[in-house]
Amino acid sequence: MAKMGKKIKASKEKVDRTKRYSLKDGLALVIETAVAKFDESIDVTVNLGVDPKQSDQQVRGAVALPHGLGKEVRVIVFAKGPKEKEAQEAGADFVGADDLVEKIKGGWLDFDKAIATPDMMATVAKVAKILGPRGLMPNPKIGTVTMDVAKAVSTEKKGKLAYRVEKAGIVHACIGKKSMGFDKLKDNYVSFLSAISKAKPSSSKGVYMQKINVSATMGPGVTFDIGDTQSQLS
Repeated sequence: MAKMGKKIKASKEKVDRTKRYSLKDGLALVIETAVAKFDESIDVTVNLGVDPKQSDQQVRGAVALPHGLGKEVRVIVFAKGPKEKEAQEAGADFVGADDLVEKIKGGWLDFDKAIATPDMMATVAKVAKILGPRGLMPNPKIGTVTMDVAKAVSTEKKGKLAYRVEKAGIVHACIGKKSMGFDKLKDNYVSFLSAISKAKPSSSKGVYMQKINVSATMGPGVTFDIGDTQSQLS
């Protein structure tokens, strides 16, 4: 543990807290300072110039990352009839209706994403208090309430990133794992920030993106230069 502590301390010393790093230099530094023995997640925090208390300043959505999240995504689907078979053939880990509700009520939460057909939402509502606080409630705004369950399952399995602004005007997201390497993480970063940029509420005034900080799970935060990032967004 002492050896690990020294490594983390040494990593922190490599980061200049007063500097705003370019995407290229900043991401390379985040990867370099990820020194834990496990495959660390790469996390992005974006401070936005919005007031989430205002209903017209919500920033929420989902983006299919080009290289996924670097982990297996377990997907369940609330569906009946032909749509149940469609979900199973698309690779859903568990498909059901009332039986799935009872399973969740019993404490089962062994999944990462939940999808539902629109006709099943009254059934899903029975476990809304369990799924909602965990960010697992199907929602049409992020494409998880849909009749095209095959496409939704496929997209979620690849690593679709859902995001929403929190009370302080901050959006947190994981864009992948250290082992994915610089190029894939860069592509995912650009896709995520492009989605955030496009989600800017029309009622938001002033500077929209105020600060971008990137870090590995155990690594120090690296502040990115916003102008440099914006110049690379699609």
